[in-house]
Amino acid sequence: MKKQSVNKSNFQLRRIGAAALLCCAMVTSQPPAWAAAGDDTVLNFVGADIEAVIKAVGHYTNITFLIDPRVKGQLTLVSEGPLTKSQAFALLTSALRLQGFAIVSGDGYAKVVPEAEAKLQATPTQVGGSTLKGDQIATQVFQLNYESAANLVTVLRPLITPNNTINANPGNNTLVVTDYADNLKRLGKIVAALDAPSHVDVDVIPVRYAIASDLATMMNKLLEPGAGGGGDSGRVSVLADPRTNSLVLRAPSAARANLAKSLIAKLDQPTQQLGNVHVVYLKNAEATKLAQTLRAVVSGDSSVTGAALGGSGSNSSLGQGQSGGSLAGGQQQQGGMNPAGTGSTNPLLNAGSSSGQQLNAGGAGGFIQADASTNTLIITAPESVYRNLRAVIDQLDVRRAQVYIESLVVEVASDKVSEFGVQWVGATGNENSTYRVGGLQSLSNGSNNLANIYKGMAAGTPSVGNGLTIGVFKQLASGALGLGAVAHALETDGGTNILSTPNMVTLDNEVAQIRVGQNVPILTGQFTTTSGTNSNPFQTIDRKDVGLTLKVRPQISEGGTIKLAIYNESSSIDDSVSSTSGIILKTRVIETNVIADDGQVIVLGGLISDDANDSADKVRGLADIPVLGNLFKYQKRQRKKTNLMVFLRPVVMRSRDQNNELAADRYDYMRATQQAVKPDDTILLKDLGQPMLPQLINGQPAPGVGQLARPVTPIAPAPAEKQ
Repeated sequence: MKKQSVNKSNFQLRRIGAAALLCCAMVTSQPPAWAAAGDDTVLNFVGADIEAVIKAVGHYTNITFLIDPRVKGQLTLVSEGPLTKSQAFALLTSALRLQGFAIVSGDGYAKVVPEAEAKLQATPTQVGGSTLKGDQIATQVFQLNYESAANLVTVLRPLITPNNTINANPGNNTLVVTDYADNLKRLGKIVAALDAPSHVDVDVIPVRYAIASDLATMMNKLLEPGAGGGGDSGRVSVLADPRTNSLVLRAPSAARANLAKSLIAKLDQPTQQLGNVHVVYLKNAEATKLAQTLRAVVSGDSSVTGAALGGSGSNSSLGQGQSGGSLAGGQQQQGGMNPAGTGSTNPLLNAGSSSGQQLNAGGAGGFIQADASTNTLIITAPESVYRNLRAVIDQLDVRRAQVYIESLVVEVASDKVSEFGVQWVGATGNENSTYRVGGLQSLSNGSNNLANIYKGMAAGTPSVGNGLTIGVFKQLASGALGLGAVAHALETDGGTNILSTPNMVTLDNEVAQIRVGQNVPILTGQFTTTSGTNSNPFQTIDRKDVGLTLKVRPQISEGGTIKLAIYNESSSIDDSVSSTSGIILKTRVIETNVIADDGQVIVLGGLISDDANDSADKVRGLADIPVLGNLFKYQKRQRKKTNLMVFLRPVVMRSRDQNNELAADRYDYMRATQQAVKPDDTILLKDLGQPMLPQLINGQPAPGVGQLARPVTPIAPAPAEKQ
C-alpha cells in the first residue's frame, strides 16, 4: 500500500509540473521543457494563441511544424486526462480542422496550412492500404476491378470535404482522392463494398412451342422496372436468338431471374389456335415488299409474285386455280399432279425432314400474303415451316439506319470591265446645201454608238449606255447633225457569292431528292394559221425547272462507310446575254458515285475558270499616232473569274437520340434566324407581331401559338352507375 501511494504521489506531481509548464507556454508563447514531465501530459490551453499552441505541442511530440502565415487566431485545447505524444498530435489536428486548418505531414516535419490549400501540398500518397490516421491530409489511389471509376465519382463526391478533391482516371479505372486520413479509411470500406463482381445471372432458355422473338418482346414489357415485376428495381433484359429459337436472359438478381423463368415457362405452351394460319406484325419492314421477298426465297425463283407453299409425302394438285405455283420442288405447276418434295433442297420447306411435310391437314394450298393496311404478314404453313420463316422475318424486320446529307454548293464570281473611246462625226455646208460631204467614226456597238445616239436625239428619246459620256455637237437649223464628238469612259467591278446548302434525310438505300427553283417557260415554236382574212398566231411553249436539284441514294456498309450515288444540277438564267431566239440557261451538272466515312466532308467537284478579253476598235493610221491616237480608238478590257465547288457531308443516324439531336439543332437554327429578322420596335409603327417557332423543351415544343404538337387533354372517366 505504501508503494502504491508513492507512485500515485509521483504521478500527481508530474501532472502538476506539466500543467505549470503549459501555463508558462500560454503566457510566454515559448515551448516549455518537457523532459521533467514524463511520457504523458495533460493539455490545458484556453483561448491561447494558435501559433503558440502548435509550437508547444511540437516541442512535446518532437515534431517540427512549419506554420503558414495565414494561420492566425486563438485555439482552445484541453484534455481531461494524460495524453501520449501520438494522442496529443491527433488532438491538435482535430482542433485545427475545426478552425479551418489542416496538417500535411512531410519528411520529418509537418506543415500547417489553410484547408483549401492542403490538397495542393505534397501530401502523403497511399496506394492500396491506408497507414495514416486522424485528421491529416493524404491522397489515396483506389484501384477498381469491377465497377466503373466514373460511376463511383458520383457516389463518393458528397462524402468528400468540399475543399478536397476526387477524380477518376478512365484509362486504368482508378480513383484518386485527397482528403483527411480517417475519411479515406471510410471511403476505402465503401469502395471495397461497391467494387464487387456483379451478381448478374445470364441464362439461355430454349423455347419449345412459342416463337422466341415474340416472347422476348412480351417479357421485356412485363419485366420493366415498376411494371409489376417485384420489389427489385433492377432491369431484366431478354433477347431472342432466332437461329436456335431460344431466349438469352440477363437479370440483376437470382429472384428476378427465377421470376422471368417462371413467366417464360407459363407462356411457352402449345398453341391453342386451330389451323395453320399465322399473323406476323412487322415493326420496321414493309409487309408488301417482305412478302414478295419471302415468296422468292421459298420458291427459289425471284420472278414469283404469289406462290403456294408446296406439300410433300403425297400427290397433291397445289397451284391449281391459284395465282402462283407450287413451291415444293422449286418449280411452278399450273395444275395436275405435283409430287411435293421431289428434288426439293429448300430448308424452309423441308424443316429438318428428309421427306418433307404436308402443309396442312386439309391439303389446301398455303400462302404468304401481306396486309398493307396493318403492315402484317398472313402465313399459311405448318408449325415447323412457320418457325423457319419467322427466323428469316426476324432478321429482315430490323430498324433501318437513316442518313442525313448536308451539301454545300459554293459559287464565287468576279467580273471586271474597263472601256474608253472617242467617236467623231462631221459634215460640210448648211441646211440650204444640196450636197454635203461628211464622215462618221463609230467604233462602239449598242447604246454608246454615235449613230444610235443621234437617232435617239432626233426622235426625242436619247439613250446612252452606262458610264461617263461627253459630247460636243453642232446642230444645223434643219435639226441635222453637222459636227460632233462623243467620248465615253466606263469601268465596272461586280462580284457574286452564292452559297446553297440543301439538306435532307433518307433511309438507307432509298433515293432522296430535293429541288429548289423556278419553272421557266421556253418558247419552242410559233406559227400562224390563216382562215380567210383572219390570221391566228400560235406558240408552243415548253417548261423547264431552273434552280438547284440534288438526288442521292446512300448505302451504308457494315464497316461504317457510306456509298453515295449522287446527281447534282445547278442551273440559272444567263441575264448577261440577250438573245432574240429566247432565254439562255446556264447548267452545271455533277453525276458521280463516291465513298465517304460517317461525318466526313468530301468535295464532289467544281469549276474554276478565268476568262480575259482585250479588244480595241481603231481608225487605221490615225490611231497609231502617239498620244493623239487615243482619240481615234475605242478600247475595252474584260476579265471574269468563276469558282464553283460542291461539297457533301453524310451523317449516319442509327438511334432515336441521334435523330432528336439533329432535329433540335436545325430547329434552334431556324428559330434563331427568325429572331434575327424581327423588326425593331418603333413609336411610329405598330408591332403586328411575326410568326415564330415555339421553343423546344426536352425535345418537345412548348405550348403556344403555332405549336407543332398540342397536348391531349385527358378525358375524365364517367361516373360509376349506382347499383
